[in-house]
Amino acid sequence: MTRKHEFYINGQWVAPAVAHDFEVIDPSTEEPCATISLGGQADTDAAVAAAKAAFESWSQTSPAERKAVVEKILEVYNARAEDMAQAISLEMGAPIDMARQQQVTSGSFHIKNFLRAIDQIEFLRPLGPHAPNDRIAMEPIGVVGLITPWNWPMNQVTLKVIPALLAGCTMVHKPSEIAPLSSMLFAEILDEAGVPAGVFNLVNGDGAGVGTQLSTHPDVEMISFTGSTRAGIAITKAAADSLKRVCLELGGKGANVVFADADEKAVKRGVLHCFNNTGQSCNAPTRMLVQSEIYDQAVEIAREVAEAQKVASAHDSGRHIGPVVSQAQYDKIQGLIQAGIDEGARLVAGGPGRPEGLNRGYFVRPTVFADVTNDMTIAQQEIFGPVLSMIRFEDEADALRIANDTPYGLTNYVQSQDGAKRNRMARKLRSGMVEMNGQSRGAGAPFGGVKASGRAREGGVWGIEEFLEVKAISGWGSEAAE
Repeated sequence: MTRKHEFYINGQWVAPAVAHDFEVIDPSTEEPCATISLGGQADTDAAVAAAKAAFESWSQTSPAERKAVVEKILEVYNARAEDMAQAISLEMGAPIDMARQQQVTSGSFHIKNFLRAIDQIEFLRPLGPHAPNDRIAMEPIGVVGLITPWNWPMNQVTLKVIPALLAGCTMVHKPSEIAPLSSMLFAEILDEAGVPAGVFNLVNGDGAGVGTQLSTHPDVEMISFTGSTRAGIAITKAAADSLKRVCLELGGKGANVVFADADEKAVKRGVLHCFNNTGQSCNAPTRMLVQSEIYDQAVEIAREVAEAQKVASAHDSGRHIGPVVSQAQYDKIQGLIQAGIDEGARLVAGGPGRPEGLNRGYFVRPTVFADVTNDMTIAQQEIFGPVLSMIRFEDEADALRIANDTPYGLTNYVQSQDGAKRNRMARKLRSGMVEMNGQSRGAGAPFGGVKASGRAREGGVWGIEEFLEVKAISGWGSEAAE
């Protein structure tokens, strides 16, 4: 079993001030695979102090200098790709082939996109021709606290660490204590890439400990958090007294609106998307709204897809889904599946318990409910597992009413071959993102939501600007001074 008790502070791996061992569990076996230490106030203070001391010099580097460092990070990251895949698969249960093909590459994808985006930002720009001696300066906000989840580790780490670096911020990162191994490897990558001491720091801990300490710390100017809506509310309250900026990327309950004129693969595509990463994605299309004319046919397709979905250990090669991340997550999902049954939804595939042949590990049966009404628990609560709720609708207005009737607003999906209808839906759906006909958003598009999904915008130019302050300057001198 791996022992990783140290934190990365001021360019060094250092022992915790007080040891507090915590076991990391392999969700495929339910056995401990590593031990880490959870940090305390002294560790958080040391990391913040290192970041604060490094800010003066790092914030004054040029965008070109910071870009060169990130280019080196990408080079080292790619060289360590297999190590990263193994760490992610072990700690959070992504099947190893999926970890290689999706989990690891999501990190390199974002790093490349940020390297392109940095060239699009004018850090010092004229206000406009009406005010020739005014300038707008985009400046790093300061020391930032980055709190990342376990479900897409490198996706979320790179969406925070890389833009913060490019903006000129220094930082303290607290990864999920459930899945910290990939983030500790990422710290090694940054160290090898030559990120200066104190610019990036990592302290393991839980939300109540290090998470709260960062959220309340007077020397932390901003918190960027990805996780549950409940935790996001707690962080916002904790940060209020110090008036720091809080950027939240929270949960979702995406509606996938399948019109009668959708392409023939739309339903299958939606079911597989819902089940990807064992359903542990905030932007998963977990509510499938199907027009009445094709509803019965869609239910049958969903049943066939769910029953054909293989479930196996994360350590096995192949195209299957793995376990969910933890006992707590497994128990929550089982409770929500039972709630669906108790509230009268029609169980089409899956259901309570583990898949046949799997009696150990946090494995969940790929589950489809039909005849769901939007007031049911499974239609309103984020399940974060391989559970799909199918809801019938009559027309465009009915679909919009149901889709928007949720506290969340992250990603919605539309399936139709009528371009005008797709466009109308996209403009009226209350969400930060809309994806249509299976087409992913372009590289550098902002990721984020509205309402209970938080209002952060991560990725591309918007992701870097999250870490910048706007300064207005009048009476600017000669152009040469720029």
